[in-house]
Amino acid sequence: MKPARAGSLRRPLDVEAGRQALMEGRESLRQRYRRSGNGAALLRDHCRLVDGILRQAWQDLSMPASIALLAVGGYGRRQLYPCSDIDLLVLLPTRQRADADDALRSRLEHWVRILWDMGLDIGHGVRTLAECREDAGGDITVQTSLLEARQLAGARSLYAEFTSLMQGMLEPRAFFIAKQLEQQQRHGRYHDATQNLEPNLKEAPGGLRDLQNILWIARAARLGASWQELARGGFVTQREARLARRHQSILQDLRIRLHYLAGRREDRLLFDYQATLATELDIADALPRRASELLMQRYYRAARMVTQINTLLLPALRTRIFPITDIPPVILDARFQQRGELLEIRDEGVFRRDPGAMLESVLLLQRHPRLRARSPAMLRAMWRAAPLIDASFRRDPRHRALFMDILRQPRGLTRELRLLNRYGILGRYIPAFGRIVGQMQHDLFHVYTVDEHILMVIRNLRRFMEPEFAHEFPLCSQLIGEFERPEVLFLAGLFHDIAKGRNGDHSRLGSVDAGRFCSRHGLSAADTGLVAWLVEHHLAMSITAQKKDISDPGVIADFARHVDSKRRLVALYLLTVADIRGTSPKVWNSWKGKLLEDLLWATHRHLSGAPDHESDMSGHKGRVHELLGRCGIPADTRERIWSTFDRTYWLLHDAEEIVWHMAHLKPHLIRAEPGAIVVRARIVPRDTGIGVLVYAPDQKDLFARICSFFDSQDYNIVQARIHTTRDGHALDSFLVLDPFDAMERQPDATHVLACELALRLVRQSPLKPPPQARLSRHLKHFPIMPEVDIEPDENGSYHILSIVAGDQPGLLTRIALVLADCGIDVHGARINTLGERAEDVFLITGDALHDTPALLRLETALLAVLQTPQGATHTSLPVSR
Repeated sequence: MKPARAGSLRRPLDVEAGRQALMEGRESLRQRYRRSGNGAALLRDHCRLVDGILRQAWQDLSMPASIALLAVGGYGRRQLYPCSDIDLLVLLPTRQRADADDALRSRLEHWVRILWDMGLDIGHGVRTLAECREDAGGDITVQTSLLEARQLAGARSLYAEFTSLMQGMLEPRAFFIAKQLEQQQRHGRYHDATQNLEPNLKEAPGGLRDLQNILWIARAARLGASWQELARGGFVTQREARLARRHQSILQDLRIRLHYLAGRREDRLLFDYQATLATELDIADALPRRASELLMQRYYRAARMVTQINTLLLPALRTRIFPITDIPPVILDARFQQRGELLEIRDEGVFRRDPGAMLESVLLLQRHPRLRARSPAMLRAMWRAAPLIDASFRRDPRHRALFMDILRQPRGLTRELRLLNRYGILGRYIPAFGRIVGQMQHDLFHVYTVDEHILMVIRNLRRFMEPEFAHEFPLCSQLIGEFERPEVLFLAGLFHDIAKGRNGDHSRLGSVDAGRFCSRHGLSAADTGLVAWLVEHHLAMSITAQKKDISDPGVIADFARHVDSKRRLVALYLLTVADIRGTSPKVWNSWKGKLLEDLLWATHRHLSGAPDHESDMSGHKGRVHELLGRCGIPADTRERIWSTFDRTYWLLHDAEEIVWHMAHLKPHLIRAEPGAIVVRARIVPRDTGIGVLVYAPDQKDLFARICSFFDSQDYNIVQARIHTTRDGHALDSFLVLDPFDAMERQPDATHVLACELALRLVRQSPLKPPPQARLSRHLKHFPIMPEVDIEPDENGSYHILSIVAGDQPGLLTRIALVLADCGIDVHGARINTLGERAEDVFLITGDALHDTPALLRLETALLAVLQTPQGATHTSLPVSR
């Protein structure tokens, strides 16, 4: 049997022969593709193979001559990827329904079972002509799929009637609007980011769907169904058609190889496959860059070009479908005019004669709300003129003034910077930015390339200024509304990561670049200094908030000395929030937001000359006494409770939390019950997490037991405060995050949580290290070299244990067990997870910390439990933060 010929199915309904023909045919195509690399031929020939098998099965079952079998979707346009679904439509005359004809329904069900048994992953629908008209009229996705239908078998007259029906339904204007909206929604699912680290080759911005969208709309407008037809008709230039075909081929090649490599339909270019794909494409490491990075750079270049083509041709299609030639232009100046909602150039050579006019066009679009976009002719002219931006262009004072004006405009900044980046203009104007375009970040919490992340940060800063987003971050909106010359924030965002990938501290190197840029662009010495300072210290606030005890007045005093002024403080806060939000949609949470806000206000009070520490402590105690009195606790009882705890407890907890503790502990504290175990849980105000109180007899492995419980329940500890009362009890406070939002769905979930934890502590069952977790795919390919650092704090009372490692289930329990086994007491913890990178800080005491051999054993034991499990495929990377 010849694998690629459907005619080789000699015996009627020989399922095994059909399966063998399909398997051999597909393997033959695969081998041929590996030799030739011709993706278009593979997609076409795969369709031919499947066509033949489907037709043979249709014929062998003697399907009624009155119905028709159609290929739709990607299969209909003869682009069938190795593991894609085979979309089919069984077309019935309007007068006939399969469910009304038992014999036909039975025959169709049998036909589908045979196809599945042969190994064909089909997706099929059965519709009459009337139903096709109804479904296509109400769903643009269905209409698009049916638009590409072709006949495989059955009644030709019925197919002709169907084709006439679909063509008659096509209304180019309505189709354009629907497809444009569909694209906007699809891009929105990817946060309008072209350069994700694990992009979807089909659906993401810059993916294959963006090119196909152009062809769909062009087909609906009867301009052509292929790039060749569009070029012959003069809608696109030969160069544009050539670029579209070339980069479509690059994406198709990656998608085909990805399907083969995954052995299933997989359109995401995951870390798991990047290195192997690079090897298949003969891409080798070019240190310091990996082969996988070079592969992704090839993808990013293709995606960027696809985005440029899409950005160029969608407006051109709109102009053709919604002609505005009868609208007279409004002259704006010697170079530009407005026609309808489009900005036009008055002659095609304007950018070649004066490249600075490209920056002028940006300002015009920002300043004129009625201008929606540039005309297609203008976009083409910008594309051609971008290489004219050189050193002399950058030195021109006029161009520098224009760029600063762009940053100062109240609208359109994010949109315009993204367009300038897409057309290569931003990277040419700021060469340091050009060097990080498409640069990957292997830190497991950034999900964008460096340039995409930077533009996300600027987008976040701009959103703080927009009234419609004020509900998301009301404090940021208030602060930025009162901030003078907010362009310094945008410049800090633009430069904060611009030096990533260079040898050295990217914050310091970027600060030098930022200071030089600001000086050359006429900023005052004060604003230049602020931008450079923000770039150099853009990580300081997040590190302080998430790794240090911000309830300690000494920490606040040190941070206030570092910040030095309220303007710097506010600027750093706004940049920090925008930066964290711009790394990944999953990294930000309300707890981090509260930490930053608490640090902001504590530092603000210090810079404002707030009362000294002792006075502040006295006021805090007075507030607690007042609240306890309102709860009905007499003064003498309050004093007895007060004497049970040392000064540290009152310092580390706010008044509201202390009152919550005392409300539940009062009976046990008054009676001084030696073995009492009290566990309570509640939703913390402002939805920052779940607060858990544990009061129990002190024991060396208590912290480990509590950690073990939370690990087993998939709760993430983000903060712990461990306190020992003067009568030998532990009073531990935890803030945990619930990844499943069970507390919102189940009103009694906090009570259940508290009861289960209390029961676990009462049982005192033997505590064992959790089993080694399965390595996540991110850590498998980009493992993190674990780091352990133990240093005494500034007061000499405690030691600070800092840990960096790849996050994995049970990690905190394993750390806690090591500490308990080495006789180390934990007094506080900050558990910070950035993507799959754990950065945890513990406040500890213990004799082993003062004995060099014992300290070495402790560090060795910690490193052992932090090691990445077996299975990593790459060497660890130092991470540039």
